[in-house]
Amino acid sequence: MRKWGLMLAAATLSVAALSACSPAPTDTGTAASPGASPAGGAAATSPSRLDTIKSRGKLICGVEGTIPGFSFVDSEGKYSGLDVDICRAVAAAIFDVSDPATIDDKIEYRNLDSTARFPALASGEVDMLSRNTTWTISRSAPGGNNFAFAPTTFYDGQGMLVKKSLNASKLEDLAGKSICVETGTTTELNLADQMRKAGVQYNEVKFQDSDGVYAALAEGRCDAATSDRSQLAARRTTLPNPDDYVLMDVVMSKEPLGPLTVNNDARLFQIIEWVTYGLMQAEEFEITQANVDQVLSSTQDPAVKRFLGAEGDLGTQLGVTNDFMVNVIKVVGNYGEIYDRNVGANSTLKLDRGLNNLWTKGGLMYSPPFR
Repeated sequence: MRKWGLMLAAATLSVAALSACSPAPTDTGTAASPGASPAGGAAATSPSRLDTIKSRGKLICGVEGTIPGFSFVDSEGKYSGLDVDICRAVAAAIFDVSDPATIDDKIEYRNLDSTARFPALASGEVDMLSRNTTWTISRSAPGGNNFAFAPTTFYDGQGMLVKKSLNASKLEDLAGKSICVETGTTTELNLADQMRKAGVQYNEVKFQDSDGVYAALAEGRCDAATSDRSQLAARRTTLPNPDDYVLMDVVMSKEPLGPLTVNNDARLFQIIEWVTYGLMQAEEFEITQANVDQVLSSTQDPAVKRFLGAEGDLGTQLGVTNDFMVNVIKVVGNYGEIYDRNVGANSTLKLDRGLNNLWTKGGLMYSPPFR
């Protein structure tokens, strides 16, 4: 027994010596974002489309271009809308721009219909999309489209815009009717699912872009049009006789809409991701376009100081300036300001915040900590 005890002690000492020579495991304390490199800090120096964007001097942002309140280009070529402001926010961070009057000099907007948007992103024709695109598993999965979706900027649901004369209040009232829909969208798939579930036979009229859908509705070639409820409300205002149409009180799906980029570029994705979160956090901190300079110069709150770049190096960790959120807020304001200006209380659409309110006010808008 004494001999066995001595052997065990020797073995224990040998293992301890080997352990002492081995490097200790490192806990980085971070979880990878979509598209992130698994090698810790490797993503910070790996080749990225971000380098191309900076050398080009412009962010190429894919938008829809025909939806008032979200992305709309007027007769003078001026873009506006919630989705457009997301493009501007990202450009402000990347190019260290704080002047809203010059931010569009750093952006090239590309109008893309539903069939062109994904090939354009996958091929590198555009750097990102910010155009009413629904986040789904097949669009983000490696075996699907393999895109990386940033935080949702508008929680929506599919609806139905119908001729008021139909007196339709439920899907069953559309039996035998013609319904216009944009092809290549989740809208097309959801329509088929919901009508099948309801046992309703209908005539589907497909179009490659949204302009075709609403032109056909106005011309009487279909009895109803289906899309995201926000889009229906916006496009209704552009019809020749908007009062002849009504948005049915039905929600046919969940439609989380937001910006996205390719799924293998952590450096670009994380800027889009954290700029989007930053818009929400700025509203929670009650930092606005009007007061950001005053808050920056006077705050004693450590969390606000980090957020605005007065302390720490959060920006340089992303590959932008530490005060990147100061630039973003000066250019577009916080999320609440973007919402109200484009689709909310200060717009012609006047859509309720609903799910798009801050989490502190019963909504779903929530940012992880900036620290």
